[in-house]
Amino acid sequence: MSKRAQDNDEDMREAKSAYNVGVRTTVEDEGMGEFEDPWEDEVESDQEVIIENDDDDEDMDMDQVNNEMDQDKDEEDADKDVRVYLPGQALEKDEVLEADQSAYEMLHSMNVKWPCLSFDILWDQLGDERCTFPATAYVVTGTQADLSQNNEVLVMKMSQLAKTKNDDGNQSDSDDDDDDVEEDPILEYKSMKHAGGVNRIRAMPQRDQQIAATWADTGKVHIWDLAPHVRALDQPGTQIPESAKKPLYTVESHGRVEGFAMDWSETVPGRLLTGDLNGKIYMTSLNCQTGTVTPDRIPFVGHQSSIEDLQWSPSEKGVFASCSADQTVRIWDIRSKKRAGLEVKVHNSDVNVISWNKKLPYMLASGSDEGVFSVWDLRQLSQSATNPTPIATFKWHQAPITSIEWHPTDESVLAVAGADDQITLWDFSVEHDAEEAMNGTNQKAIVNEAGVEVPPQLMFVHQGQQDVKELHWHRQIPGCVISTAGSGFNIFKTISI
Repeated sequence: MSKRAQDNDEDMREAKSAYNVGVRTTVEDEGMGEFEDPWEDEVESDQEVIIENDDDDEDMDMDQVNNEMDQDKDEEDADKDVRVYLPGQALEKDEVLEADQSAYEMLHSMNVKWPCLSFDILWDQLGDERCTFPATAYVVTGTQADLSQNNEVLVMKMSQLAKTKNDDGNQSDSDDDDDDVEEDPILEYKSMKHAGGVNRIRAMPQRDQQIAATWADTGKVHIWDLAPHVRALDQPGTQIPESAKKPLYTVESHGRVEGFAMDWSETVPGRLLTGDLNGKIYMTSLNCQTGTVTPDRIPFVGHQSSIEDLQWSPSEKGVFASCSADQTVRIWDIRSKKRAGLEVKVHNSDVNVISWNKKLPYMLASGSDEGVFSVWDLRQLSQSATNPTPIATFKWHQAPITSIEWHPTDESVLAVAGADDQITLWDFSVEHDAEEAMNGTNQKAIVNEAGVEVPPQLMFVHQGQQDVKELHWHRQIPGCVISTAGSGFNIFKTISI
């Protein structure tokens, strides 16, 4: 990777300190289909201050002046009570995290009726490299409802996602009309009944295919055609055929054994992998032209515990990676189902998630149950290695890693989510400036309250969600991240990435 010199600590503090500590406020659950309005109070307060002058009296009432001075003093005192928060600090009673709006280009949250453990971002026809606002995103997700029969697959369209207002009330330093939007965000969705809770959902990565697969807690894998639902969102009044509200096909290769691991191939359209709790991996092939589905009944075997995640190679058609609660990562050739080509113990606990770098296909990231995530150079791994050495490893998160994903276009940027309710963004091209170190001009390292030094590669920490489960980069909106948690969805874009 190319290397960039580390920014000065002051700039990094601003980027990393995305949250401040303030007084606790009550947030009501708005239910499915509504975005929270983080600026509602601000707008109301703007309207409350009305000053009228009498044409015959040019002197302002001194009482009014004194009241305004007292109000300004109260605001200054309140600002003193707000402090920058770093993970590891304990919150006192009646304290709550408040987002620093100046650290975001965009930040929106959405409550849902039922928790969604998994989701995926759909390709759209609005263009690539979109940097103007308001933004629009299409997402497919599945629920974990109270009763099996209440579960659904949801195809959602989030629009009018405006740029975040800063402390001065401005949305942007630019005068571009596209960024000057006062309308509230809009959420529209179409739903399909789903048998059982949705453990994981993945959409095909090809632009011209709007197909998704769901891993149900019943042990079944369902394949869905999302095209009619997306069309209905874009063209109001469009009727969705009853046939489109049912799965195209149900894969029953796993019997009644449920699972979580799932991935579609980017190099071979329609090729799907699914892994279950018994350590078995099955491949299913969908012919995108005819709609024919062919399940392979012979599994890939070798893992000694549950399959936690699967990733197809971004460059080799017949190669994929798997990770397991047996603490290993394995690289497979689809021509050999009884033995992986490479088996390496990469963590001292369950390996929960992996991500294959799409720009550097020899780079693989892994996240473990002990909160450690590592980056591996596959060229340096061998079958005989007993203690393999990662090219980078970090113990920043204080709970299991729940999601990990490389940036789709920047090979050095990685997003990580943990059960400690943190989403962290990392840039591995950043390193300490050697010349500054030799001259003794390095500024003091940033250390949190727990005594953990903030690594220079850590660009951003996003918080505010509870029980974070999964994140994804938006491939068509650079730097945009969407995440799901027990408390709902966040969609944000930071100033750091």
